Amino acid sequence: MNHIIQEVEPGSIASQLGIRPGDELLSINDRTVVDWIDYQAFCCQENMRLLTRRGDEEIAYRFEKDEYEPLGLKFSTQLMSGVRNCCNKCLFCFVDQLPQNTRESMHVKDDDWRLSLMMGNYVTLTNVSDRELQRIIERHASPLYISVHATDPELRSLLLGTPRAARLMEQLNALKKGGIQFHAQAVICPGYNDGQALERTVKELADLYPACQSLALVPVGLTGHRENLTPLRTFQKVDADRVLDALEGWQKDFRARFGESFVHAADELYVLSGREPPPDGFYDGYLQIDNGVGLMRLLETEFSEAYESADIQRARPGRLAIATGVSAEAFLQRLVKRYPLPGVEVQVYPVVNRFFGDSVTVTGLVTGGDLVETMKAVSADRILITHTMLRRGEDVFLDGMSLEEASAALGGRLEVVGERGEDLLNALAGEKIVEDYEYGETFGGHCGPA
Repeated sequence: MNHIIQEVEPGSIASQLGIRPGDELLSINDRTVVDWIDYQAFCCQENMRLLTRRGDEEIAYRFEKDEYEPLGLKFSTQLMSGVRNCCNKCLFCFVDQLPQNTRESMHVKDDDWRLSLMMGNYVTLTNVSDRELQRIIERHASPLYISVHATDPELRSLLLGTPRAARLMEQLNALKKGGIQFHAQAVICPGYNDGQALERTVKELADLYPACQSLALVPVGLTGHRENLTPLRTFQKVDADRVLDALEGWQKDFRARFGESFVHAADELYVLSGREPPPDGFYDGYLQIDNGVGLMRLLETEFSEAYESADIQRARPGRLAIATGVSAEAFLQRLVKRYPLPGVEVQVYPVVNRFFGDSVTVTGLVTGGDLVETMKAVSADRILITHTMLRRGEDVFLDGMSLEEASAALGGRLEVVGERGEDLLNALAGEKIVEDYEYGETFGGHCGPA
């Protein structure tokens, strides 16, 4: 495969060699470069041979460099190839439940192990051949994030809608043998992969420890747009209670065996059950924070530590509103009451999700339209929202409304809050009342206001 070089970093090795934008990269050390993973692996050598093409002329370069010194080449796409799409027909696929008027990009189903390595995306491995699995091992692509859902082959095939899903345990054992570590998740659908099926999944993944580093249990997310899809029911309190009761036993066992909890429940399960999430130490350094596991506990820990060192008397008096998803309302109410700021009046407003359906209660799926509709009549000096409501790297909500449009509709009162507890505290105070706080190693993840 040939790759067009889009940019050459000034002063880099490639620049010194005379490589130019528009040149084609043909090979590295006489090996064909499939994608960015190969490029990174092949470049980590001292003795280098590059073969490029400029027009009709092939140009070879031989040189030495430090083992991990970059060449300074940039290509037209991050992966140096197209994204690999999903071949599954999952019973619970969230993309299949999207309203028609969501952004086109949200309807793309990717299932690319390279994005799992680079960005922490969860993948199923159903589109990974034996040859590609071996490439994962040879490239030391670790850790990966794998959607397991169930280890029973027939059940997993049913859930994912493809017979390819039945080979998972064979693949995971190959990864373990090859020295690859991975994190796993199980999206639990009541009546399908809970109960004894979940017990089996937890046990068989624990047997792969430490290759399998952690397992997150996540309740299925169902929108109000499931026409002509497999009937599924939402998680209820009784379902959450059963999972958390079993979880306590599993964690006790694993902490005795591994010194770690290993299996964790998403925050939504604790909210449904009405239970407090476990202490910090039970989250093993928040390995699954981006999967909604430990967000509330970490935010409160960071917030409370920042509060203890803050000069709260410097807080700017005023009336504040926090807009959040329905599931985080009670938690945030408790947090602002437990840690008051003098002269600062705070009210928490749950935003009912009309866009996806009121069964969707997480904050990260709140849309601009629903936010404006809920908050337009609220009397407050400032309205705080978490950055997780916005598309990563962009000031756009999931329904396509821009942050600028939402802020204008709310009288310019909208304020986006960063990912740490100190960010929320400073936002509530209206001043930087706590300096950048150095957290311990335990607090490895980041989060916003739930």
